[in-house]
Amino acid sequence: MYRVLADATMVLHFAFLVYLTLGGFVAWRWPRTIIAHAVAVAWGLLIVIFEFECPLTGPEDYFRKKAGQEGLPGGFIETYLTDVVYPAEHVDLVRLAVAVVVAVSWAGFVVRLRARRGARLSR
Repeated sequence: MYRVLADATMVLHFAFLVYLTLGGFVAWRWPRTIIAHAVAVAWGLLIVIFEFECPLTGPEDYFRKKAGQEGLPGGFIETYLTDVVYPAEHVDLVRLAVAVVVAVSWAGFVVRLRARRGARLSR
C-alpha cells in the first residue's frame, strides 16, 4: 500500500512539473487556467529561490521508507531528474529553459487573448 502511495505521489509531482512548464499553453485553449498556472509558476520560483522543499517530497519520502525503500535521499529533483535526465552542472540551464518555455507560453496567451477580444469587438 505504501509503495502505491509513494508512486502516486511521484506521478503527481511529475504532473506538477509538466504543468509548471507547459500550463501556459493549456491556457491558450482554456484561458481561465492561467491563474492556476501563475500560482504554479510562483510556487516553483519560491522553491528555487528560497530552496523550500516541495510539500510533495516529504510524503513521498515517508511512503517510500514505510514501503521498505530508500526514500528520497536528496529530494525529488535530485532523485529523478538531476544526473538522470540531465547532468547536475546543467541545472541552471534547465531552469532557464523552463523559464523560456513559460515566457513563450504566456506571450502566446496574451496574443491569443487580444485576438479573441478583437474578434468579439468586431462583431
